[in-house]
Amino acid sequence: MPATDDNLLGVYLRDRRTRLDPAAFGLPLARRRTPGLRREEVAQRANVSATWYTWLEQGRGGAPSADVLDRISQALMLAEVEREHLYLLALGRPPEVRYQASETVSAQLQRVLDAFPLSPAYVKTSTWDVLAWNSAAAAVLTDYSTIPAEQRNILRVIFCEPRFRSVQTHWDQVARFAVAAFRADVARAGAGKTVKALVDELSRLSPEFEAIWRANEVRSTYGEVAKTLRHPLAGPITLEYSAFAVEGRPDLDMVVYNPATPEDFGRVRSLLAALEKASI
Repeated sequence: MPATDDNLLGVYLRDRRTRLDPAAFGLPLARRRTPGLRREEVAQRANVSATWYTWLEQGRGGAPSADVLDRISQALMLAEVEREHLYLLALGRPPEVRYQASETVSAQLQRVLDAFPLSPAYVKTSTWDVLAWNSAAAAVLTDYSTIPAEQRNILRVIFCEPRFRSVQTHWDQVARFAVAAFRADVARAGAGKTVKALVDELSRLSPEFEAIWRANEVRSTYGEVAKTLRHPLAGPITLEYSAFAVEGRPDLDMVVYNPATPEDFGRVRSLLAALEKASI
């Protein structure tokens, strides 16, 4: 019984199976009537019964467990978004969150950051480690190149860098918003265990962080917020904050601070020109 169009799970499994190259798995190419892997080959890779896998493609296998779906995902070499789609078809829900720490961004994403010459912008992980930034961010916000890679965390900067506090017109509001948004991001990413050491460290170093953390507030990082910095060289700069999810990278967000007025753009432009002249 072939998978029919109303058996969406079976259609999807068959489509993914037929897209695989047997040669990539060291399997013989001879005597194959259809492209891709055979059902029994997928079943063997997933460590399930060939009969049961055939029934699953035919819509007769019943609802598989999450563990079996993960093994089938691996057998079919599914990307994370494809794995999520498989869960939605089979169980009607996405898989439980599996947090995976990121260490780098693509050259293309860095070019996107650099395309904002007068708007400070950076890319952060779900645990608020900063992976990439542009020249405007280094000049106006924080020059992350001066911070060791393992220490480039936004909460560390907020609570442990005196310079950051000195330029904020409302540091207490910024700190509370950041901790509440951080808590939400960590929970969404399933990274609670990952950040425990960071939370413990900041609680020891900063009584203010410990008090805010114990308040258990939650906020969304998405939306539009404006704030004014007292930059030591450029003077007051008002920036409009916006955060965006990075397509295909659910573990990353891009944050852009856009100067709010022509005067603010002018201050950022003058600051960057002065710093570039000083470096020559």
